[in-house]
Amino acid sequence: MNKWVEYCMTKRGTSLTNPFGPEVDVMKVSTKMYALFSTDGAPTVSLKCEPFRADSLREQYPEIKPGYHLNKKHWNTVSLDGNLTDEELEAMIDHSYDLVVLSMTKNERSNIGT
Repeated sequence: MNKWVEYCMTKRGTSLTNPFGPEVDVMKVSTKMYALFSTDGAPTVSLKCEPFRADSLREQYPEIKPGYHLNKKHWNTVSLDGNLTDEELEAMIDHSYDLVVLSMTKNERSNIGT
């Protein structure tokens, strides 16, 4: 398990699933995806992102692209090639997780304990 999957697993209500096959580790909070890790080929993670922030990150970092096979307005695919700092990746994962939790109903949030 890579360190970023392990980091996601520390977040309340997170589960690791493989609905698209063994090539993609999908992190969910409750039933909603917030991170998709490619386990086949070059390591990447796709993360949910507020649209304005997504555009800004893509302009700042060449390793951040519009979401691969996802809604490009709301998802970024990030290369895990070592060019981004741990702090930058943690902030992007945290933002993705928080966006998904905020989109949940109060009842859904209470079921994960946040």
